[in-house]
Amino acid sequence: MEIQQPLAANNHPGGSPSSSSSSSSSTTSAAALLRPLPQNPNPVPNPNPMQSWWESISRARSRIQSLAAVLHSSPSAAALDAASESDRPARALLDSPGAYAAVSAALARPSAGSGDDPLCQWLYETYQSSDPDLRLVVLSFVPLLAGLYLSRVVAAHSSSAAPSLSGFEAVLLSLYSAETKARGGKPLLIHVPDLSQPSLYHFPRGGGGASSAGGRASQGSAAGAAQAQPTVGILSPPLEPQIAVKSTKRACIVAVALDCYFKKISFMPSPSKVDLCEFAAAWAGQYCSCRYELDQLDGNSYSFSVSSFSEARASSEDEDESGSCARDMSRLGIEERHCGCVPREGEVSKSSRGSRVPLPWELLQPVLRILGHCLLAPLNSQEVRDAASVAVRCVYARASHDLVPQAILASRSLIQLDKRARDEAAKVAANASSNPNTPSKPKKPEILLASK
Repeated sequence: MEIQQPLAANNHPGGSPSSSSSSSSSTTSAAALLRPLPQNPNPVPNPNPMQSWWESISRARSRIQSLAAVLHSSPSAAALDAASESDRPARALLDSPGAYAAVSAALARPSAGSGDDPLCQWLYETYQSSDPDLRLVVLSFVPLLAGLYLSRVVAAHSSSAAPSLSGFEAVLLSLYSAETKARGGKPLLIHVPDLSQPSLYHFPRGGGGASSAGGRASQGSAAGAAQAQPTVGILSPPLEPQIAVKSTKRACIVAVALDCYFKKISFMPSPSKVDLCEFAAAWAGQYCSCRYELDQLDGNSYSFSVSSFSEARASSEDEDESGSCARDMSRLGIEERHCGCVPREGEVSKSSRGSRVPLPWELLQPVLRILGHCLLAPLNSQEVRDAASVAVRCVYARASHDLVPQAILASRSLIQLDKRARDEAAKVAANASSNPNTPSKPKKPEILLASK
Protein backbone atom coordinates (compact mmCIF):
# COMPACT_ATOMS: atom_id res chain seq x y z
CA MET A 1 0.00 0.00 0.00
CA GLU A 2 1.86 2.99 -1.31
CA ILE A 3 1.17 6.56 -0.24
CA GLN A 4 2.23 9.33 -2.54
CA GLN A 5 4.53 11.83 -0.90
CA PRO A 6 3.23 15.41 -0.87
CA LEU A 7 4.89 18.40 -2.41
CA ALA A 8 7.26 19.98 0.05
CA ALA A 9 5.80 23.41 -0.37
CA ASN A 10 2.29 22.30 0.49
CA ASN A 11 2.97 20.54 3.76
CA HIS A 12 0.98 22.91 5.96
CA PRO A 13 -2.53 23.68 4.79
CA GLY A 14 -3.77 27.13 5.53
CA GLY A 15 -0.41 28.39 6.72
CA SER A 16 2.03 26.98 9.24
CA PRO A 17 0.83 24.88 12.19
CA SER A 18 0.79 26.43 15.64
CA SER A 19 1.32 25.05 19.12
CA SER A 20 -1.24 24.30 21.79
CA SER A 21 0.70 25.90 24.62
CA SER A 22 -1.50 27.39 27.29
CA SER A 23 0.53 30.50 27.94
CA SER A 24 0.36 33.48 25.62
CA SER A 25 4.14 33.86 25.51
CA SER A 26 4.68 30.34 24.17
CA THR A 27 1.92 30.88 21.59
CA THR A 28 3.63 34.03 20.38
CA SER A 29 6.99 32.29 20.16
CA ALA A 30 5.43 29.36 18.30
CA ALA A 31 3.87 31.74 15.82
CA ALA A 32 7.25 33.31 15.26
CA LEU A 33 8.76 29.87 14.73
CA LEU A 34 6.08 28.78 12.28
CA ARG A 35 6.02 31.83 10.06
CA PRO A 36 5.38 31.07 6.37
CA LEU A 37 8.52 30.44 4.39
CA PRO A 38 9.27 32.63 1.34
CA GLN A 39 9.23 29.99 -1.37
CA ASN A 40 7.40 29.35 -4.61
CA PRO A 41 4.46 26.98 -4.00
CA ASN A 42 4.58 25.74 -7.61
CA PRO A 43 8.22 25.53 -8.64
CA VAL A 44 8.91 25.10 -12.33
CA PRO A 45 11.28 22.21 -13.01
CA ASN A 46 14.64 23.28 -14.36
CA PRO A 47 15.24 21.86 -17.87
CA ASN A 48 19.01 21.90 -17.29
CA PRO A 49 19.91 18.84 -15.18
CA MET A 50 23.39 20.11 -14.36
CA GLN A 51 22.05 23.41 -13.08
CA SER A 52 19.34 21.61 -11.07
CA TRP A 53 21.98 19.33 -9.54
CA TRP A 54 24.14 22.29 -8.56
CA GLU A 55 21.18 24.13 -7.06
CA SER A 56 20.37 21.07 -4.97
CA ILE A 57 23.94 20.94 -3.67
CA SER A 58 23.96 24.66 -2.92
CA ARG A 59 20.66 24.40 -1.07
CA ALA A 60 21.91 21.46 1.01
CA ARG A 61 25.15 23.23 1.85
CA SER A 62 23.23 26.31 2.88
CA ARG A 63 21.11 24.26 5.27
CA ILE A 64 24.22 22.61 6.73
CA GLN A 65 25.86 25.99 7.28
CA SER A 66 22.76 27.25 9.05
CA LEU A 67 22.79 24.12 11.22
CA ALA A 68 26.42 24.79 12.14
CA ALA A 69 25.43 28.32 13.16
CA VAL A 70 22.64 26.92 15.35
CA LEU A 71 24.84 24.34 17.06
CA HIS A 72 27.92 26.63 17.34
CA SER A 73 29.92 23.83 18.96
CA SER A 74 33.45 22.78 18.08
CA PRO A 75 32.92 18.97 18.35
CA SER A 76 30.34 18.98 15.54
CA ALA A 77 32.16 21.50 13.34
CA ALA A 78 34.40 18.89 11.72
CA ALA A 79 31.50 16.54 10.95
CA LEU A 80 29.38 19.34 9.48
CA ASP A 81 32.29 20.66 7.41
CA ALA A 82 32.94 17.19 6.01
CA ALA A 83 29.28 16.78 5.09
CA SER A 84 29.18 20.21 3.46
CA GLU A 85 32.20 19.45 1.27
CA SER A 86 30.73 16.16 0.07
CA ASP A 87 29.33 15.62 -3.43
CA ARG A 88 26.01 14.75 -1.78
CA PRO A 89 25.87 17.04 1.26
CA ALA A 90 22.40 16.08 2.47
CA ARG A 91 23.08 12.34 2.30
CA ALA A 92 26.46 12.84 3.96
CA LEU A 93 24.73 14.75 6.77
CA LEU A 94 22.23 11.92 7.15
CA ASP A 95 24.98 9.30 7.42
CA SER A 96 27.28 11.32 9.70
CA PRO A 97 27.41 9.88 13.26
CA GLY A 98 29.07 13.04 14.57
CA ALA A 99 26.36 15.31 13.21
CA TYR A 100 23.61 13.05 14.57
CA ALA A 101 25.22 12.99 18.01
CA ALA A 102 25.56 16.78 18.05
CA VAL A 103 21.93 17.42 17.08
CA SER A 104 20.74 14.76 19.55
CA ALA A 105 22.67 16.38 22.39
CA ALA A 106 21.18 19.76 21.53
CA LEU A 107 17.63 18.39 21.40
CA ALA A 108 18.08 16.57 24.72
CA ARG A 109 18.83 19.77 26.61
CA PRO A 110 16.13 20.66 29.18
CA SER A 111 15.56 24.03 27.49
CA ALA A 112 15.09 22.50 24.03
CA GLY A 113 11.69 22.21 22.40
CA SER A 114 10.36 25.69 23.15
CA GLY A 115 8.72 27.89 20.56
CA ASP A 116 11.82 30.01 20.03
CA ASP A 117 14.23 27.06 19.84
CA PRO A 118 16.42 27.69 16.75
CA LEU A 119 17.09 23.98 16.25
CA CYS A 120 13.37 23.17 16.08
CA GLN A 121 12.99 26.04 13.62
CA TRP A 122 15.82 24.57 11.52
CA LEU A 123 14.12 21.16 11.50
CA TYR A 124 10.78 22.67 10.57
CA GLU A 125 12.18 24.76 7.72
CA THR A 126 14.36 21.92 6.43
CA TYR A 127 11.37 19.61 6.14
CA GLN A 128 9.72 22.13 3.82
CA SER A 129 12.59 21.70 1.36
CA SER A 130 12.03 19.99 -1.97
CA ASP A 131 15.25 18.00 -1.53
CA PRO A 132 14.26 14.45 -0.48
CA ASP A 133 17.59 13.87 1.25
CA LEU A 134 17.11 16.93 3.44
CA ARG A 135 13.67 15.64 4.40
CA LEU A 136 15.29 12.32 5.34
CA VAL A 137 17.60 14.18 7.70
CA VAL A 138 14.58 15.57 9.56
CA LEU A 139 12.89 12.16 9.61
CA SER A 140 15.97 10.61 11.22
CA PHE A 141 15.31 12.70 14.35
CA VAL A 142 11.63 11.73 14.64
CA PRO A 143 12.29 8.99 17.27
CA LEU A 144 14.22 11.45 19.41
CA LEU A 145 11.61 14.20 18.99
CA ALA A 146 8.71 11.86 19.75
CA GLY A 147 10.49 10.27 22.71
CA LEU A 148 11.48 13.55 24.32
CA TYR A 149 8.10 15.12 23.64
CA LEU A 150 5.93 12.34 25.08
CA SER A 151 8.20 11.86 28.09
CA ARG A 152 8.22 15.58 28.91
CA VAL A 153 4.45 15.85 28.47
CA VAL A 154 3.95 13.07 31.02
CA ALA A 155 6.49 14.64 33.37
CA ALA A 156 4.79 18.03 33.03
CA HIS A 157 1.52 16.64 34.43
CA SER A 158 3.23 15.85 37.72
CA SER A 159 5.01 19.20 38.03
CA SER A 160 3.64 22.67 38.61
CA ALA A 161 5.79 24.47 36.02
CA ALA A 162 5.07 22.91 32.63
CA PRO A 163 7.79 23.60 30.05
CA SER A 164 6.96 24.94 26.61
CA LEU A 165 7.10 22.21 23.98
CA SER A 166 5.71 24.16 21.06
CA GLY A 167 8.92 23.70 19.06
CA PHE A 168 8.61 19.92 19.19
CA GLU A 169 4.93 20.18 18.40
CA ALA A 170 5.59 22.35 15.35
CA VAL A 171 7.92 19.78 13.80
CA LEU A 172 5.53 16.90 14.52
CA LEU A 173 2.61 18.88 13.11
CA SER A 174 4.52 19.57 9.89
CA LEU A 175 4.89 15.83 9.32
CA TYR A 176 1.25 15.24 10.23
CA SER A 177 0.06 17.97 7.85
CA ALA A 178 2.13 16.55 5.00
CA GLU A 179 0.68 13.08 5.53
CA THR A 180 -2.85 14.47 5.82
CA LYS A 181 -2.49 16.18 2.46
CA ALA A 182 -0.98 13.06 0.88
CA ARG A 183 -3.90 10.84 1.96
CA GLY A 184 -6.45 13.31 0.71
CA GLY A 185 -9.01 12.60 3.41
CA LYS A 186 -9.10 8.86 2.63
CA PRO A 187 -8.47 6.03 5.10
CA LEU A 188 -5.78 3.40 4.74
CA LEU A 189 -7.51 0.13 3.88
CA ILE A 190 -6.32 -3.45 3.86
CA HIS A 191 -8.04 -6.03 1.66
CA VAL A 192 -8.17 -9.60 2.92
CA PRO A 193 -9.21 -12.03 0.16
CA ASP A 194 -11.94 -14.59 0.71
CA LEU A 195 -10.17 -17.96 0.88
CA SER A 196 -13.43 -19.81 0.23
CA GLN A 197 -13.20 -18.60 -3.36
CA PRO A 198 -10.58 -19.96 -5.80
CA SER A 199 -7.73 -17.76 -6.87
CA LEU A 200 -4.68 -17.94 -9.12
CA TYR A 201 -2.74 -19.75 -6.39
CA HIS A 202 -5.23 -22.06 -4.69
CA PHE A 203 -8.55 -23.86 -4.79
CA PRO A 204 -10.70 -24.05 -1.67
CA ARG A 205 -10.79 -27.30 0.25
CA GLY A 206 -13.82 -29.57 0.27
CA GLY A 207 -13.90 -30.69 -3.36
CA GLY A 208 -13.72 -34.35 -4.24
CA GLY A 209 -10.49 -35.79 -5.63
CA ALA A 210 -12.17 -37.77 -8.43
CA SER A 211 -13.90 -34.78 -9.93
CA SER A 212 -11.07 -32.33 -9.37
CA ALA A 213 -10.63 -31.47 -13.04
CA GLY A 214 -14.28 -30.80 -13.71
CA GLY A 215 -14.79 -29.37 -10.26
CA ARG A 216 -12.15 -26.74 -10.84
CA ALA A 217 -13.84 -25.53 -13.98
CA SER A 218 -17.20 -25.36 -12.26
CA GLN A 219 -15.65 -23.64 -9.29
CA GLY A 220 -14.02 -21.10 -11.58
CA SER A 221 -17.30 -20.33 -13.32
CA ALA A 222 -19.14 -20.13 -10.01
CA ALA A 223 -16.47 -17.82 -8.63
CA GLY A 224 -16.74 -15.59 -11.67
CA ALA A 225 -20.49 -15.40 -11.21
CA ALA A 226 -20.42 -14.86 -7.50
CA GLN A 227 -17.47 -12.44 -7.34
CA ALA A 228 -17.37 -12.45 -3.56
CA GLN A 229 -16.18 -9.18 -2.15
CA PRO A 230 -12.94 -9.37 -0.12
CA THR A 231 -12.94 -8.38 3.50
CA VAL A 232 -11.91 -4.76 3.89
CA GLY A 233 -10.31 -3.58 7.11
CA ILE A 234 -9.44 -0.03 8.09
CA LEU A 235 -5.76 0.19 8.88
CA SER A 236 -5.93 3.91 9.65
CA PRO A 237 -8.98 6.20 9.63
CA PRO A 238 -9.01 9.44 7.62
CA LEU A 239 -6.80 12.13 9.10
CA GLU A 240 -8.34 15.41 10.13
CA PRO A 241 -6.35 18.63 9.63
CA GLN A 242 -4.93 19.89 12.92
CA ILE A 243 -3.51 23.31 13.72
CA ALA A 244 -2.55 22.46 17.30
CA VAL A 245 -1.59 19.41 19.34
CA LYS A 246 -4.57 18.69 21.56
CA SER A 247 -4.39 16.12 24.31
CA THR A 248 -6.98 13.95 22.54
CA LYS A 249 -5.02 14.01 19.27
CA ARG A 250 -1.49 13.77 20.67
CA ALA A 251 -1.12 10.02 20.20
CA CYS A 252 -2.50 10.19 16.66
CA ILE A 253 -0.12 12.98 15.62
CA VAL A 254 2.92 11.20 17.04
CA ALA A 255 1.79 7.93 15.44
CA VAL A 256 1.53 9.57 12.02
CA ALA A 257 5.02 11.03 12.42
CA LEU A 258 6.38 7.57 13.33
CA ASP A 259 4.56 6.10 10.33
CA CYS A 260 6.32 8.62 8.07
CA TYR A 261 9.58 7.49 9.67
CA PHE A 262 8.75 3.84 9.01
CA LYS A 263 8.16 4.47 5.30
CA LYS A 264 11.75 5.67 4.95
CA ILE A 265 13.31 3.43 7.58
CA SER A 266 15.64 1.76 5.08
CA PHE A 267 17.48 5.08 4.77
CA MET A 268 17.67 5.78 8.51
CA PRO A 269 21.01 5.52 10.34
CA SER A 270 21.56 2.97 13.08
CA PRO A 271 21.71 5.51 15.97
CA SER A 272 18.22 6.70 15.02
CA LYS A 273 16.84 3.16 15.17
CA VAL A 274 18.53 2.55 18.51
CA ASP A 275 16.93 5.72 19.88
CA LEU A 276 13.49 4.50 18.84
CA CYS A 277 14.03 1.11 20.49
CA GLU A 278 15.25 2.64 23.75
CA PHE A 279 12.37 5.08 23.89
CA ALA A 280 9.88 2.30 23.11
CA ALA A 281 11.21 0.33 26.09
CA ALA A 282 10.96 3.43 28.28
CA TRP A 283 7.44 4.21 27.06
CA ALA A 284 6.33 0.68 27.94
CA GLY A 285 7.92 1.04 31.37
CA GLN A 286 7.14 -2.58 32.21
CA TYR A 287 9.99 -4.05 34.22
CA CYS A 288 8.34 -7.08 35.79
CA SER A 289 9.57 -10.63 35.26
CA CYS A 290 6.98 -11.42 32.59
CA ARG A 291 9.15 -9.55 30.09
CA TYR A 292 11.19 -12.74 29.80
CA GLU A 293 8.26 -15.12 30.14
CA LEU A 294 8.66 -16.58 26.67
CA ASP A 295 12.43 -16.87 27.04
CA GLN A 296 12.12 -18.67 30.36
CA LEU A 297 9.73 -21.19 28.89
CA ASP A 298 12.16 -22.03 26.12
CA GLY A 299 15.12 -22.00 28.51
CA ASN A 300 13.45 -24.67 30.66
CA SER A 301 12.62 -26.80 27.59
CA TYR A 302 8.96 -25.90 27.79
CA SER A 303 6.87 -25.10 24.75
CA PHE A 304 3.55 -23.43 24.18
CA SER A 305 1.43 -26.56 23.95
CA VAL A 306 -1.63 -27.92 25.63
CA SER A 307 0.37 -30.61 27.44
CA SER A 308 2.75 -28.12 29.09
CA PHE A 309 -0.12 -26.00 30.33
CA SER A 310 -1.98 -29.06 31.62
CA GLU A 311 1.12 -30.26 33.47
CA ALA A 312 1.59 -26.86 35.05
CA ARG A 313 -2.04 -26.81 36.05
CA ALA A 314 -1.82 -30.29 37.61
CA SER A 315 1.28 -29.40 39.59
CA SER A 316 -0.25 -26.16 40.84
CA GLU A 317 -3.30 -28.01 42.18
CA ASP A 318 -1.06 -29.93 44.58
CA GLU A 319 0.31 -26.74 46.15
CA ASP A 320 -1.26 -24.63 48.79
CA GLU A 321 -3.88 -22.31 47.31
CA SER A 322 -2.89 -19.26 49.33
CA GLY A 323 0.79 -19.66 48.49
CA SER A 324 -0.03 -20.00 44.80
CA CYS A 325 -2.12 -16.83 44.83
CA ALA A 326 0.62 -14.91 46.62
CA ARG A 327 3.19 -16.10 44.11
CA ASP A 328 1.00 -15.11 41.16
CA MET A 329 0.36 -11.66 42.59
CA SER A 330 4.07 -11.09 43.18
CA ARG A 331 4.76 -12.13 39.60
CA LEU A 332 2.41 -9.45 38.34
CA GLY A 333 4.07 -6.77 40.44
CA ILE A 334 5.63 -3.79 38.65
CA GLU A 335 9.08 -2.71 39.66
CA GLU A 336 9.40 1.06 39.32
CA ARG A 337 12.65 2.08 37.69
CA HIS A 338 13.83 5.08 35.71
CA CYS A 339 15.96 3.55 32.99
CA GLY A 340 15.17 2.17 29.58
CA CYS A 341 15.81 -1.45 30.51
CA VAL A 342 16.60 -3.58 33.52
CA PRO A 343 19.87 -5.49 33.20
CA ARG A 344 19.91 -9.25 33.45
CA GLU A 345 23.01 -11.39 33.67
CA GLY A 346 25.53 -9.99 31.22
CA GLU A 347 23.45 -6.95 30.35
CA VAL A 348 24.62 -3.41 30.90
CA SER A 349 22.28 -0.82 32.36
CA LYS A 350 21.64 2.23 30.23
CA SER A 351 20.87 5.81 31.05
CA SER A 352 17.36 7.12 31.28
CA ARG A 353 15.79 7.83 27.89
CA GLY A 354 12.19 8.55 28.77
CA SER A 355 9.17 7.96 30.96
CA ARG A 356 6.29 5.52 31.00
CA VAL A 357 3.54 6.98 28.79
CA PRO A 358 0.03 5.92 27.72
CA LEU A 359 0.25 3.53 24.78
CA PRO A 360 -3.01 3.29 22.82
CA TRP A 361 -3.19 0.89 19.91
CA GLU A 362 -2.91 3.67 17.32
CA LEU A 363 0.52 4.55 18.75
CA LEU A 364 1.61 0.94 19.20
CA GLN A 365 1.01 0.07 15.54
CA PRO A 366 3.89 2.10 14.02
CA VAL A 367 6.10 1.29 17.00
CA LEU A 368 5.67 -2.46 16.43
CA ARG A 369 6.29 -2.08 12.69
CA ILE A 370 9.55 -0.26 13.38
CA LEU A 371 10.58 -2.83 15.99
CA GLY A 372 9.84 -5.59 13.50
CA HIS A 373 12.17 -3.98 10.97
CA CYS A 374 14.89 -3.49 13.58
CA LEU A 375 14.64 -7.15 14.61
CA LEU A 376 14.39 -8.85 11.23
CA ALA A 377 15.99 -6.65 8.57
CA PRO A 378 19.17 -8.40 7.44
CA LEU A 379 21.29 -5.26 7.08
CA ASN A 380 20.74 -3.98 10.62
CA SER A 381 23.67 -3.96 13.01
CA GLN A 382 23.76 -6.19 16.07
CA GLU A 383 23.33 -3.13 18.30
CA VAL A 384 20.02 -2.32 16.61
CA ARG A 385 18.78 -5.90 16.93
CA ASP A 386 19.72 -6.12 20.60
CA ALA A 387 17.96 -2.82 21.39
CA ALA A 388 14.86 -3.96 19.52
CA SER A 389 14.95 -7.31 21.34
CA VAL A 390 14.81 -5.55 24.71
CA ALA A 391 12.12 -3.11 23.54
CA VAL A 392 9.74 -5.70 22.11
CA ARG A 393 9.84 -7.68 25.35
CA CYS A 394 8.96 -4.55 27.33
CA VAL A 395 6.08 -3.87 24.94
CA TYR A 396 4.89 -7.47 25.33
CA ALA A 397 4.87 -7.16 29.12
CA ARG A 398 3.03 -3.83 28.96
CA ALA A 399 0.45 -5.22 26.54
CA SER A 400 -0.05 -8.27 28.77
CA HIS A 401 -0.76 -6.06 31.79
CA ASP A 402 -2.94 -3.62 29.85
CA LEU A 403 -4.77 -6.51 28.14
CA VAL A 404 -4.32 -5.23 24.57
CA PRO A 405 -4.86 -8.38 22.48
CA GLN A 406 -3.55 -6.94 19.19
CA ALA A 407 -0.31 -5.81 20.81
CA ILE A 408 0.07 -9.13 22.67
CA LEU A 409 -0.19 -11.13 19.44
CA ALA A 410 2.12 -8.84 17.48
CA SER A 411 4.83 -8.52 20.15
CA ARG A 412 4.71 -12.22 20.97
CA SER A 413 5.18 -13.09 17.30
CA LEU A 414 8.16 -10.75 17.09
CA ILE A 415 9.71 -12.34 20.17
CA GLN A 416 9.32 -15.81 18.69
CA LEU A 417 10.88 -14.69 15.40
CA ASP A 418 13.74 -13.04 17.27
CA LYS A 419 14.41 -16.19 19.30
CA ARG A 420 14.31 -18.34 16.19
CA ALA A 421 16.78 -16.09 14.38
CA ARG A 422 19.15 -16.07 17.35
CA ASP A 423 18.96 -19.85 17.71
CA GLU A 424 19.79 -20.30 14.04
CA ALA A 425 22.72 -17.88 14.33
CA ALA A 426 24.00 -19.75 17.39
CA LYS A 427 23.82 -23.09 15.56
CA VAL A 428 25.72 -21.68 12.60
CA ALA A 429 28.40 -20.25 14.89
CA ALA A 430 28.69 -23.55 16.77
CA ASN A 431 29.08 -25.52 13.56
CA ALA A 432 31.68 -23.10 12.26
CA SER A 433 33.74 -23.31 15.45
CA SER A 434 33.48 -27.10 15.86
CA ASN A 435 36.33 -27.81 13.41
CA PRO A 436 38.36 -24.60 13.17
CA ASN A 437 41.46 -26.30 11.66
CA THR A 438 39.60 -28.15 8.95
CA PRO A 439 39.39 -26.09 5.77
CA SER A 440 35.99 -26.02 4.20
CA LYS A 441 35.89 -27.51 0.71
CA PRO A 442 33.14 -26.92 -1.79
CA LYS A 443 30.89 -29.91 -2.16
CA LYS A 444 31.06 -31.60 -5.53
CA PRO A 445 27.82 -31.77 -7.41
CA GLU A 446 26.19 -35.18 -7.45
CA ILE A 447 25.97 -36.93 -10.78
CA LEU A 448 23.04 -39.28 -11.18
CA LEU A 449 23.39 -42.01 -13.77
CA ALA A 450 20.22 -43.44 -15.22
CA SER A 451 20.05 -46.54 -17.36
CA LYS A 452 18.29 -46.33 -20.66
